[in-house]
Amino acid sequence: MRSAILWMVVSYLIGSVPTGYIVVRLVKGVDIRTIGSGSIGATNVRRAMGQGWAVFVSIADMLKGTLALLVTATSASTESWLLSLAGFAVVMGHNYPLWLKFKGGKGVATTYGVVFFLWPYESFAVALLSGAIWYAVMTTTRYVSLASMTSLLALPVFFWMLDAPFPFILVSFVLAVFALYRHGSNIVRLSQGKENRV
Repeated sequence: MRSAILWMVVSYLIGSVPTGYIVVRLVKGVDIRTIGSGSIGATNVRRAMGQGWAVFVSIADMLKGTLALLVTATSASTESWLLSLAGFAVVMGHNYPLWLKFKGGKGVATTYGVVFFLWPYESFAVALLSGAIWYAVMTTTRYVSLASMTSLLALPVFFWMLDAPFPFILVSFVLAVFALYRHGSNIVRLSQGKENRV
């Protein structure tokens, strides 16, 4: 139990590094929380600094999820429950970073970073299939939020179809639900036809 708590704390701290905030502050000298949606995620970084920096932040946020799993697996255990708890904690760190008064991003990229290395090699296929759904929804609707939510909801379905260990199915479902919660304002704007397209 103490080991699980320790690695959840470590994973939370990795996730709580506010990549988008740091990049915009260092490069542009402004607080990204005063721009656009106020989120520190890649979509808002694109509004502040363009597509190139948004891609950079997306990759960095994904790597946080990957790093948390690799550190946990290397230092502690590859047991599915522990990896799932570490994956959950790193996304919560991104969404609720200690350093920014618990106001962070929406966890999409970090969730993908977790999923990609959660259950090698099957999870590579899960991430790629869900990524393909993201791309399809994005290119047809031009709504980043809708593409993100749809692709994350597909994650537990793909894990279930591949007969993944139950902790992996559960954590992917919980993270998808959290992403829906974090996209609450986007859902309202989508229902009203007011969501911004890319």
